[in-house]
Amino acid sequence: MADKDDSAAALIERARKAATRAYAPYSGFSVGCAIEAEDGSIATGSNMENACYRLGTCAEISALTSAQQAFGLSKIRRIAVAGGHLGDDGMLVGAQAVTPCGGCRQAIAEASDLADHDIQVISASGDGETVSTTTIAALLPASFGPKNLKDADG
Repeated sequence: MADKDDSAAALIERARKAATRAYAPYSGFSVGCAIEAEDGSIATGSNMENACYRLGTCAEISALTSAQQAFGLSKIRRIAVAGGHLGDDGMLVGAQAVTPCGGCRQAIAEASDLADHDIQVISASGDGETVSTTTIAALLPASFGPKNLKDADG
């Protein structure tokens, strides 16, 4: 489902800008994420690779950490993700919309559980032309989160 409203476009642009600040020397694939709170505040993040590949950090985790510090996970309304490679001019390019990986979907689902509403996820291509809008519940149905722990002993 396409989403080209002005507020979504502005959030996508923030995600694209964040991707230009990614540290991706190994894959050459830069990802940025912009998270919007209920009050309109924005937190951003980008991926950070490491020579020890498994120590890299996804843009969504980086942005979720920033959002927790800025306004709290329970205040998240929607998330935009964009990715591609940097062109010669330093701008983000790429034609395929980028969706969160499985681990990031789990982290977003946790925030959704804390917020007590389904978080909107906007996925965009590097050039910002291809956009898909969905929810975290659609991306990760039957997820496991804090509410599943109600029966835990302790």
